[in-house]
Amino acid sequence: MTTEIYLDSNATSVVLPAALAAATDAMGQRYGNPSSTHATGLQAKAILDQARACAMRLLGVGQGRLMFNSGATEGIQTAVLSALVALRERRDAGQPIGTLLVYGATEHKAVPESLAHWNRLLGLNLTLHKLPVDHEGAHSLQALRAIAPQAAMVCTMAANNETGVISDLAGIAAALAGSQALWMVDCVQALGKLKLDLAATRIDYAPFSGHKLYAPKGIGMLYVRAGAPFTPLIMGGGQEGGQRSGTENMAGIAALGAVLAALERGDTFRSTAELCGFRARLADSLRAALPGVVFNNPFDKALPTTLNFAVPGLSSRELMDVFDAADVRVSAGSACSSSKAAPSYVLDAMGLPLWRSAGAIRMSFGPLVDAAVIAAACARIERCGAALRAACLIPSERCSAPHDGLLQLGVEGACSWMVLDADSRSCIVIDPLPDHVARIESYVRCQNYQVQAVVSTLPNAGRAMLVEALGRHFNRHAEADDYGWPRQGVRIALANGARVPALQLGAQVLACLPCGTGQELRAYLLGVPHDGALPAAAVRFAFSARPAQQGLAPVSAGHTLLCPTRDEHNQFCTIAEPVATQAAEAQLDSAALAAFLHAHPDALLIDVREPHEFAATVAPAWAGRSVHSVPLSRLAEHASAWLHAEPTPLVFFCRSGNRSLKAAHCLRRLGHPQAYSLNGGVALAAPLPLAA
Repeated sequence: MTTEIYLDSNATSVVLPAALAAATDAMGQRYGNPSSTHATGLQAKAILDQARACAMRLLGVGQGRLMFNSGATEGIQTAVLSALVALRERRDAGQPIGTLLVYGATEHKAVPESLAHWNRLLGLNLTLHKLPVDHEGAHSLQALRAIAPQAAMVCTMAANNETGVISDLAGIAAALAGSQALWMVDCVQALGKLKLDLAATRIDYAPFSGHKLYAPKGIGMLYVRAGAPFTPLIMGGGQEGGQRSGTENMAGIAALGAVLAALERGDTFRSTAELCGFRARLADSLRAALPGVVFNNPFDKALPTTLNFAVPGLSSRELMDVFDAADVRVSAGSACSSSKAAPSYVLDAMGLPLWRSAGAIRMSFGPLVDAAVIAAACARIERCGAALRAACLIPSERCSAPHDGLLQLGVEGACSWMVLDADSRSCIVIDPLPDHVARIESYVRCQNYQVQAVVSTLPNAGRAMLVEALGRHFNRHAEADDYGWPRQGVRIALANGARVPALQLGAQVLACLPCGTGQELRAYLLGVPHDGALPAAAVRFAFSARPAQQGLAPVSAGHTLLCPTRDEHNQFCTIAEPVATQAAEAQLDSAALAAFLHAHPDALLIDVREPHEFAATVAPAWAGRSVHSVPLSRLAEHASAWLHAEPTPLVFFCRSGNRSLKAAHCLRRLGHPQAYSLNGGVALAAPLPLAA
């Protein structure tokens, strides 16, 4: 197993060893309740007092309040509630309060959601107003000055969680001069990275989360300026001086106290200059490995621990997958679905192009990182770049080794198919989708294929875009019909006696078969001919739209795989009579895998991740067994071979178990009784992290 490199510290961090020891001590030797007045309770209270005193010194709290809580989301709720309750009281007393609840366009979602929630519950009915940012992520101070007189509350952040962009807090304070608006600053990403002297500022509220800086999850702090209005979110036993009831999380407080003490001593974390140097090394590696990479955050105005980038032609999902395969943990700049990444609202607010917003990756490390971790990360980045070049996903000066067989590209329930012949460096494309044009063109160019034909199962089905994109790589026939089929060509006899047009592709032929009501649809049969004919038994694959499949029986065999151009249920391919299976039968958990492999020495371990993921994997062998790479995009091709061979147990795996379960279900439906998926994927067998 390889060592994981964790570069997602803006999401969470490992726990500092000293913090872990302090938490263990608070749960073991000093386990008392700090509200108890006996000796055991006083020992716990000493931990609480020491941690609070350290935090107050470090953050410059002065005469303000500092309470421990569960984290920044609770702190934000408390701050917003406190401010809005005070605003309602002022309004009820006939005082002007303003009409706007202002928040930065790049704020964490917890802020506008909290504003909307308490605004509604308290019946204030103020207007939520999004403060714009410029293309570098900086708040528009001009816009803020214009609305400051109408602002009731203003919410900004010290540093952005996606881009690391540092807010101009002094500029915001100046823009609010003369305004009665209450001001909250989300300081989650600032802790340990920016010098804070809160009492010397106009800031009324500042929430913090411990887990973003080497403390455990579930512990945080809230600063409240002296004189700022305050309403407890939780009432009860009066803990935290009546500011936040509930027995204190002493393990979390002790751990956070250890982190804060390390910050105060200055002997544990890297300097800003060192962190800037580490960021520069990562950026140089990304530029070398990923041609055209664009950084979405200005380094001179951002935390030195955050990089946010995009690569032309690559989705954030593809980049996430290849980094994860190389055991480098990064995150998308936005939420991802299984097929497409939603654009980052932060980058959208900055006005960046859609490809950068939807394709963004965030790489973040903490101030505990060292040179060895950065060097290892740079080596893995280089490996990821090589894997992407070999898979023709990014430009390369050399042609990749050509591939034989069948390639399926899917998007939102529809499919494009490519039939490939390595010896002749030629291929045929069936039903290309507009979303796949760039990917097909890149693949063809990278492998130096010549496309013999671009055909469709429906007339005039939008092939022109791909034909134009292929340029010299497309074999331009003198004349083709409305389906893209060349009018001049050979004919071949099918099992029903009909002679139909065919294209030769290496040793195989692709036959064109009119079908459907009125024969307005086309199906394509792929197989190796015998004596100038294509008997049913020789037809390995049949490509068609769903309505046409019922017409294929006379010219195909029971083992012919039906390859649809619509695949809403992720079946990849089917046969005429699918075999029903139960989901539970197809899954193995990681604990049972070793025993299964011992009982089945002939079993094949099959990695269904994409080729670039497999190539980026540092150790593709598993449990002493060789691993076969069969991505889902090539499952149909290999399924045909497995069905024709002696039954052998097949154990599919991927990162999380989702893709491998689809593969196992597909093989079960096709009649293979010994297809299994590793439940949970390789993620459940993840190594210990090399943290940054």
